[in-house]
Amino acid sequence: MVVSKVDRLTRSVSFLSRLLDAEVDVRFADPPQIEGATGRFLLQQMVAVAELEAGMISARTKAALAAAKKRGKKLGGDRGAVRAKAKAARAARANARAGDIGPTIRELQAAGATSLRAIAAGLSERGIPTALGKGKWSAQQVARVLQRLS
Repeated sequence: MVVSKVDRLTRSVSFLSRLLDAEVDVRFADPPQIEGATGRFLLQQMVAVAELEAGMISARTKAALAAAKKRGKKLGGDRGAVRAKAKAARAARANARAGDIGPTIRELQAAGATSLRAIAAGLSERGIPTALGKGKWSAQQVARVLQRLS
């Protein structure tokens, strides 16, 4: 998750405001050491500056987005286009892989391997790697390959 500068400032303002409301005695870590009423006054000034900066960032962002929209820029994410392309690429790889394994499966079927388990055992015995390249073939994996082939 990306946290913007505005989000960090807003949280800082909220935290500092709660400190002020609780009348916590403030001590600054950086010199000079200022305590008491003067320290609270400086903390109030820091809160005010943080609020001002957050507001300015927000206004600039809104103005930039409005200008981009006015220029015809489509705002927002890709609306699933990247996911759709990735899904299509995975499907294409899976189809190609099924096409590569298909002749071997047909050989095993011709040799008498009629069940999915028998085909899976035959693929594993021949050392043909699974999609992830590890482990032995399962009946479910063979069923998926056969489904892609049909």
